Amino acid sequence: MADWARGQSPGAVEDILDRENKRMADSLASKVTRLKSLALDIDRDAEDQSRYLDGMDSDFSSMTSLLTGSVKRFSTMARSGRDNRKLLCGVAVGLIVVFFILSYFLSRTRT
Repeated sequence: MADWARGQSPGAVEDILDRENKRMADSLASKVTRLKSLALDIDRDAEDQSRYLDGMDSDFSSMTSLLTGSVKRFSTMARSGRDNRKLLCGVAVGLIVVFFILSYFLSRTRT
């Protein structure tokens, strides 16, 4: 018998042990409740991320089809007559110039 139980009646010892068991059971129930809440939070977060990834997948699919159509039209234009080639070169040079101007202004605003 433990030191605290010596000299006490068996009924008192049972009461002490019963209270200790109830306290430990309550502590365990509290921990199980916290773990359940944590598991539900993880599940909800995983579902949110899955929906987000599904949305990104459909966005990328639509962007791929858009780019594929643009490349086909661009190729058709490049293969057609000489006038379209001049227009194509002008557009390409214009886009390059705009890119460098924008990058210049953006670099100046950051400093």
